[in-house]
Amino acid sequence: MSHSPNALIHSKSPYLLQHAYNPVQWFPWGPEALERSQSDNKPILVSIGYSACHWCHVMERESFEDEETAALMNEGFVCIKIDREERPDLDNIYMDAVQAMGLQGGWPLNVFLMPNQKPFYGGTYFPNKNWKGLLKNIKEAFAKHHDQLAESAEGFGRSLSINEKEKYGLSDGELDVSKDEMSKIITQLENKFDPEWGGMNRVPKFPMPSIWHLVMDYALAKDDQGLLEKVFFTLKKIGMGGIYDQLRGGFSRYSVDGEWFAPHFEKMLYDNGQLMALYAKAYQVSNDPFYEEKLTETLQWLEAEMLQEEGGFYAAQDADSEGVEGKFYTWIHAELKSILGNDQDWFFELYNIKETGNWEDGVNILFQTQDLNVVAKNHGLNETQLKNQLKTVKSKLLDIRNKRIFPGLDDKVISGWNGLMLSGLSQAYLATQNPLALNMARNNATFLKEKMLLQGILYRSYKEGQTYTPAFLEDYAAVIQGWISYYQVSLEEKWLLEAKKLMEKAIEDFWDDQDGLFYYNNPKAEKLIANKKEIFDNVIPASNSMMARNLHQLGIYFYEDSYMEKARSMVASLQPLLVKEPGFLTHWANAYLEHLLPAAEVGIVGKGALEKAKSMTMKYTPNSLVAASESSDSQLPLLQGKTADSDGNALIYVCFNRTCMRPVSEVDAAFSQFPKLS
Repeated sequence: MSHSPNALIHSKSPYLLQHAYNPVQWFPWGPEALERSQSDNKPILVSIGYSACHWCHVMERESFEDEETAALMNEGFVCIKIDREERPDLDNIYMDAVQAMGLQGGWPLNVFLMPNQKPFYGGTYFPNKNWKGLLKNIKEAFAKHHDQLAESAEGFGRSLSINEKEKYGLSDGELDVSKDEMSKIITQLENKFDPEWGGMNRVPKFPMPSIWHLVMDYALAKDDQGLLEKVFFTLKKIGMGGIYDQLRGGFSRYSVDGEWFAPHFEKMLYDNGQLMALYAKAYQVSNDPFYEEKLTETLQWLEAEMLQEEGGFYAAQDADSEGVEGKFYTWIHAELKSILGNDQDWFFELYNIKETGNWEDGVNILFQTQDLNVVAKNHGLNETQLKNQLKTVKSKLLDIRNKRIFPGLDDKVISGWNGLMLSGLSQAYLATQNPLALNMARNNATFLKEKMLLQGILYRSYKEGQTYTPAFLEDYAAVIQGWISYYQVSLEEKWLLEAKKLMEKAIEDFWDDQDGLFYYNNPKAEKLIANKKEIFDNVIPASNSMMARNLHQLGIYFYEDSYMEKARSMVASLQPLLVKEPGFLTHWANAYLEHLLPAAEVGIVGKGALEKAKSMTMKYTPNSLVAASESSDSQLPLLQGKTADSDGNALIYVCFNRTCMRPVSEVDAAFSQFPKLS
C-alpha cells in the first residue's frame, strides 16, 4: 500500500527522505513538531539514526513501515526523525540522556520526551513486538502517571545541564608537563594493544586513528623504533584486513570481530580522512610501498565514488545493497573460480577464499593474513610478478563488481568531515607527490571557502547547491585544521588567514569563558535543553581537543598570545583526567606532547624558499610548523624580520618560543636543530 508522504518529504537529508513515505507521521526537528506536542499534550518520540546505519534500516522495515505499529505511534506521540549527521548536537544531548538512564547507547536511538523536550525513557533498536508493547505502556503511563514521568524528566534534565567541568572534575590549575607523565600515558595505552592482530585489545575493533597518530608522534620524538613498529604492525593488519576494501580502496568503520576480518561495511568520510593522514605519515617515515598502495587505492576510490562535481566529498556509503549487508563487496567461490582461471590458486591463498565461504551465507570477504612474498614463494613467483598479476586481477574483479547494484550513497556534504579529508589529502600529497591528492585537496579547500562559508558563518551541510544548518564546533575545528594542513602543501598564506578568521568566529560564538572550553553547539543560535561541551576523543577526536591544537598552531604562525594561553589552559584542565584515562583522550595527549616537546617554528625566506619548504614537509617530523616566502613581504608574523642571505638565497630559521637558532641554508642542517625527547 503506498502512502502519501509525511513532513520529511521537504528534507535534504537522504536518511530523512528514506522515511518520507513511512505510514508514521514523522516530523523533522523544529518548531512545528515541538509546538504540536504542547498543544496536543502528547509525549514526543525522537528517533535518531543515519543513512549508513544497518539496524536503523532493520527497525524501519519491521516497525516504521508497519501499519499497525505506525497507528500506535501516530495516535500516542508526536514523532520526530533526526539525522544524527545533520544534528549531532541533539544526538549528543539525547545519547547522554539514555546513558544517564543506565541504558546502552547506539543507533537507532529512540528517546521519549515530555512536551518540554526533557527525556524520560529511551533505548536503541527494539524488535517490533517489544516496540509495540513499549509504545502502549508509555502512552498509558503518560495518561495515568503524568506527574511521575514529569518528575523523572526533570531529574534527567538536571543531570544533562551539569557542566562538564563539574561532571568530570576538570582542573583549574596551570599546565605542568613532564616526560615521566607522558611516558605513563603511553605505557597505559601500550598495555591495551593487541599483540596478535594489532589495534586495541577489544571486540568489535575500531581503527581509532587518533591513538596511532599519538603513538607514532611519541615514538618519533623519542626515537623509539620498537614502539614505532607496533604502530606499523597495526596499520599493516588493518590494511590487510576485510575492513579495508582490497579491490577499490577505502576503509569501513569497524570490524565486528577482533581480527579486522568482517567489517560493518559502511564507509564514512571521516574515518577515511583520518586514516589517509595516518597511512601518509607511516609512508613518510618508513618508505614502505604497502602504505603507498593503500593511499593510491583510497585516492582512486574517493575520486570515483565520493567526489561531487564542485570539489566537496559526500558523507558516506551504506553497508547494505539490495537490502543485504556487504552484498556489494563479497564473493562466492564459484564466481571467483570462473573469473580467475589460472590465477585462482594464489588468489585464493592470498585472500583466504573458501569453497563454502569464509564468512556467513557461503560468501567470501577478501582477507589477507600472509605477506605477498610468502604467497609468491608458495606459487613459484617472485614478489614483483605477483604484484603485477594482482593488479590485473584486481582491476578485472573491480570491473565486474562495478556492474553490481551499488550500496546507498549519503550525498550530503558535511563541512567538518571534508575538513578531516582535506588534512588527509594534504598529508597524502606530502607523502607521495601524487597529483590526484593535490588536485582534490586544492579543489576541496576552495569548495569549503566558497560554498560552505556564507558571510563569515560556516555551515555544516551542503546539498544541491544549498548550504543548510549552521556549523557546530566539530566543523569549525576540522575545517580550521584542514586549512592549516593545506597551507603546508600550498604555502599560500590566504589559507592560514582564512583559518584565523574562522577561529575568531568560533571564539565569538562557542567559547565559554567560565569553563575555558568551547561549547559544541552555538548557545546563541537555538535554545536547547542543554548546551554541551565535547571533551572525549572518539572515532573523531573531540572538537575541543582539535581546537586546543588549532589554537596552539595558529598561535605560533601569528604570534597570537591569547591563542597560546587558551590552548595551554584547555590542555591543563584535562590533564588530571588524561593521566588517569588516556584511552579516550589521545588527541588531548597529542596536544600535551606539543607542549612538552617545544614546537619547531620553521621560517624560510628568500629565493628557493618554497623548494626548501617542500623538502622539509615531505619528511614527517611531529610538532614542527613550516612557513615560507620567496619575498620579504609576508603577512605572517612567523616570517617577519627574517631575511635571505646576501645573495638573496633562502635561509632556514628554526625557532622555539620565538627564539631562533643560527639560520642555515641546508635542509639537513635545519633538521639537526630539531628537538628530541631524550
